[in-house]
Amino acid sequence: MRGTHSGRRSRTRWIIAAGVAITATTLSACGGSSGGGSTAGSDSSGGGGDKVAVSLITKDSTNPFFVAMQKGAKADADKNNVDLTIAAGKEDGDEQGQVQAIENAIAKGQKGILITPNGPGVNSAIKNARDSGLYVIALDTPPDPADTVDITFATDNFKAGQLIGEWTKGQLGGKPATIALLDLFNDKVVSVDYNRDQGFLTGMGIDTKDKQKNGDEAKSGNYDGGTYNIVCNEPGGGNEDGGRTAMENCLSKNGDINVVYTINEPTAVGAYNALKAAGKEKGVLIVSIDGGCDGVNQVKTGVIGATSQQYPLKMASLGVEAIAKYAADGTKPKTTPGLDFFDTGVALVTDKPVDGVDSIDTTEGAKVCWG
Repeated sequence: MRGTHSGRRSRTRWIIAAGVAITATTLSACGGSSGGGSTAGSDSSGGGGDKVAVSLITKDSTNPFFVAMQKGAKADADKNNVDLTIAAGKEDGDEQGQVQAIENAIAKGQKGILITPNGPGVNSAIKNARDSGLYVIALDTPPDPADTVDITFATDNFKAGQLIGEWTKGQLGGKPATIALLDLFNDKVVSVDYNRDQGFLTGMGIDTKDKQKNGDEAKSGNYDGGTYNIVCNEPGGGNEDGGRTAMENCLSKNGDINVVYTINEPTAVGAYNALKAAGKEKGVLIVSIDGGCDGVNQVKTGVIGATSQQYPLKMASLGVEAIAKYAADGTKPKTTPGLDFFDTGVALVTDKPVDGVDSIDTTEGAKVCWG
């Protein structure tokens, strides 16, 4: 249940505490020995006050989510005696750029890697890194298979999608849904892409076939409360320009779209701009995932109806601390019970709450946003 306003304040206080105070119990020990060599100019053994050499490799360096992650990792690197190298792909989906960064980390004899994988094309390089003794942690995007890395710190992306799906269903109140799905890619399979998309459809009450595949559900039928028609599954590349182009393509197929699912908030803004340019922004429910400060403001101003907020600073902090602990004494973090990753939390942010769907408003969301 959504609960009382005081209940939402309590939830927000928990989110703030979870994002700032990372306790020792988060990284429970289960043993293991450290590997890897030393980095030029610093000993990466982690003992005697020597710096631990670590690379953070994000999908790109322009998306506010990854910019915030980089800033958070830099701040926690100093606290944990980590010598941090920042690298990224040229754009979301640039696997080769990430492969090169992984190879650089191996060549330098670093202790570990934090990575938001751009796709399955980086899996072999990750295996090489682990075989070379580096401890590899995925952030935000669990690889497929999950055991490609030592552990992942991420949002439960399926749940994040499910929350905005449940909210959308509640807002529609049984009215027909004409849906545009603006995904990340159509030329590669990435877990964050299909989990969010499939979570959204599940939250709407639309039957999905393969939960690891976008676009194979029935294009029309019944959602939980009414009828639906899926107009398109368009790739937006996770950026504003891509979101606008994707929305334009969808509108060319059907001008009566009233529900727009978007992989992230830059895509949502692009979709809104396309709708506005076509004079069709009124009465359209746009939902998204990220929870950055700009995204929370887009919810406040009505561009986005609801967004699922995730916590990149917490992901980065946990990752940096985990590798530092592993380098020091072999301590390894554990996954969240019942999951194959460590769940860093999610909260639905909206100023139009739906009964039965737990949420916080934009005032509360702004207190814990990033970017």
